[in-house]
Amino acid sequence: MTTDRKAIVSLTITDRGALQAAYMSFVDSGGVFVPTTQNYSLGDTVFLLFGLMDDPERWPISGRVVWVNAAGGNSLAGIGVQFTGEKADNVRRAIEDHLGGLLNSERATNTM
Repeated sequence: MTTDRKAIVSLTITDRGALQAAYMSFVDSGGVFVPTTQNYSLGDTVFLLFGLMDDPERWPISGRVVWVNAAGGNSLAGIGVQFTGEKADNVRRAIEDHLGGLLNSERATNTM
């Protein structure tokens, strides 16, 4: 990473449809797609402030960029952040609890 302003990213998801579109279940320890036009590279380390639906607390979690959608084209610009650190499994479980049956949905996501 080249500047500190890229080190912290924020994402608040307010409904199950948006959560299903953002969640990256195929990533070890889970991850989410964060819409952004900032430039990131694969492997960049980020600190994610993650808000999940009706939970008043935001989850602070470390992450690593594992997916990049560049601006332009037909896909939403942003990065896929793999959860890392000791809170990774807690955040993954919280997301999967909220998603329930949507985990196996055929609906398109922001990454697949």
